[in-house]
Amino acid sequence: MDFLDEPFPDVGTYEDFHTIDWLREKSRDTDRHRKITSKSKESIWEFIKSLLDAWSGWLVMLLIGLLSGTLAGVIDLAVDWMTDLKEGVCLSALWYSHEQCCWTSNETTFADRDKCPQWQKWAELMTGYTEGAGVYLLNYFLYVLWALFFSFLAVSLVRVFAPYACGSGIPEIKTILSGFIIRGYLGKWTLLIKTVTLVLAVSSGLSLGKEGPLVHVACCCGNLFCSLFSKYSKNEGKRREVSQGNVSYYFPLKTLWRSFFAALVAAFTLRSINPFGNNRLVLFYVEYHTPWYMTTRLGKYPVLEVIAVTGITAVLAFPNPYTRRSTSELISELFNDCGALESSQLCDYINNPNMTRPVDDIPDRPAGPGVYSALWQLTLALVFKIVITIFTFGMKIPSGLFIPSMAVGAIAGRIVGIAVEQMAYHHHDWIIFKNWCRPGADCVTPGLYAMVGAAACLGGVTRMTVSLVVIMFELTGGLEYIVPLMAAAVTSKWVADAFGKEGIYEAHIQLNGYPYLDQDEFTHRTLATDVMRPRRNEPPLAVLTQDSTTVEDVETLIKDTDYNGFPVVVSHESERLIGFVQRRDLILNIKNARQKQDGVVSNSVVYFTEDAPQIPASNPQPLKLRRILNLSPFTVTDHTPMETVVDIFRKLGLRQCLVTRSGRLLGIITKKDVLRHMAQMMNQDPESIMFN
Repeated sequence: MDFLDEPFPDVGTYEDFHTIDWLREKSRDTDRHRKITSKSKESIWEFIKSLLDAWSGWLVMLLIGLLSGTLAGVIDLAVDWMTDLKEGVCLSALWYSHEQCCWTSNETTFADRDKCPQWQKWAELMTGYTEGAGVYLLNYFLYVLWALFFSFLAVSLVRVFAPYACGSGIPEIKTILSGFIIRGYLGKWTLLIKTVTLVLAVSSGLSLGKEGPLVHVACCCGNLFCSLFSKYSKNEGKRREVSQGNVSYYFPLKTLWRSFFAALVAAFTLRSINPFGNNRLVLFYVEYHTPWYMTTRLGKYPVLEVIAVTGITAVLAFPNPYTRRSTSELISELFNDCGALESSQLCDYINNPNMTRPVDDIPDRPAGPGVYSALWQLTLALVFKIVITIFTFGMKIPSGLFIPSMAVGAIAGRIVGIAVEQMAYHHHDWIIFKNWCRPGADCVTPGLYAMVGAAACLGGVTRMTVSLVVIMFELTGGLEYIVPLMAAAVTSKWVADAFGKEGIYEAHIQLNGYPYLDQDEFTHRTLATDVMRPRRNEPPLAVLTQDSTTVEDVETLIKDTDYNGFPVVVSHESERLIGFVQRRDLILNIKNARQKQDGVVSNSVVYFTEDAPQIPASNPQPLKLRRILNLSPFTVTDHTPMETVVDIFRKLGLRQCLVTRSGRLLGIITKKDVLRHMAQMMNQDPESIMFN
């Protein structure tokens, strides 16, 4: 009998820290779809079930969009409230942030729109005084204390309940989408703890952002809803399609449309929540009126590391108003175009009392004392942000790099923008200005320089180009300035590539030893025979024969080796390849056969052929395992160039391929072997690839 006529649970699944077989997952989904299609003609109920199966993908995307948009809005609102909580509290409604508190006040003037009697700083609330050295020191102390409390709570929750909630999550998600299994990384606890601790980490004032971790949160939402539909829960390949709208490794066209639908639902949900308070979907909305012209030792002690970095950050950040506020607020002010009604230090220009031009067309003006004071503070903030971000990213709390990188670039861009603006005002006859900047005109917009600087810095860190321009457009709504953003993105990539080809996320993937094949070309002239195993002076390849191996032989082979699977050959003498069988499938089937199938003992012959072998009647009953045999494993010849092999592994997502010559099995190449060989060709340590 064929014991596997009716498959049982866990057959075809994978162990933790292993790579999935994309071809097998695709084949299983094709068989499933073919079975549903054939059954749909049998009855109305089966036809309805086939329709539900077809629309389940769209339903999953709808649910992901709703939950992701809701979580993003709630996180934004919570971060605003908790960030302001470090400085004071709203007496009229404790859950209001500083800005929301003063919105509801009837006693706020335009000049002092950030001051209202309903909002009180902690020192004022405790002592009744608003000024003085004691008041400043008390506010300073409480600011640091709140920051330490938020960060301690964040790192404690991560360490105790969900260690996978730390970091940005993007390197791991890219690796998971490439076919790697990390159990629990997209689980329910990770989703809950990541959401809560992301709010705490950002609110603590650490130099980190929430955009990268939000990608992890969205993928957790996708994995959560996948578990509700067998179409996705039982197929690792289909499950990965759901998350590919965020970080793609392989992007089918139908996934593109479904991802667009999920993004649309999330955008509508976010708009309904209105977390930014401006009825817009962008975080840093800009509208310019001038066109553009052409890791430490502390890492061993994660809690201590977070507390130490938070303490240093809070102590150094409080005295400078540009580092005290949240990074999102800082970027928003740096992007701002100075209008006639702005009260920021960056807009303290000397106005001409006889000016009669429209408010939206203010000419360039000489900088006032507030601008020069802001320049010194921004210079100090730039040095602080660069240094502290280096030590912050990678700590054991949710930490994104988008916003801190943009802040560094925006500060540098605003400084350069103000310098160019003043040069154009005082030296408009210089050759670089006189062809397009006439006296009394609005020639230079420093906020635009900040936006381009933010894009350039983020591009240099992540090596993104096209997607970076799209992200900047999404964040700012500045469609008119796509060309300078593209120029900045490309230039920053060229400059950064001169120091190294890897972006920050690729560097983290390599640092963690994840089995991820990047998109760089492999140009070395090596062959499959140079990489395959076994090599010279190594034991022969562990194989199974099609009809002469016993159950005891199989169990011994499994016990003595840690291979993920075994080739099946006709015999040890001929070594003619028949197929390939997975280790986990062998273990599960032999275990179940011993429990449920009478007559299967250690001496029972295991056969993978269609018909049972000729054995004496006195022998125990044989065990047929043909159904778990992959009869079409991917093979290459021993003279196949490794350039082709690497391309095959990357595009087909292979777990392993077999090396043959004229149908005779010579060896095997696994994904780990490919990664080791690539590292060796780049003069790197091949043993840095830690996972299977």
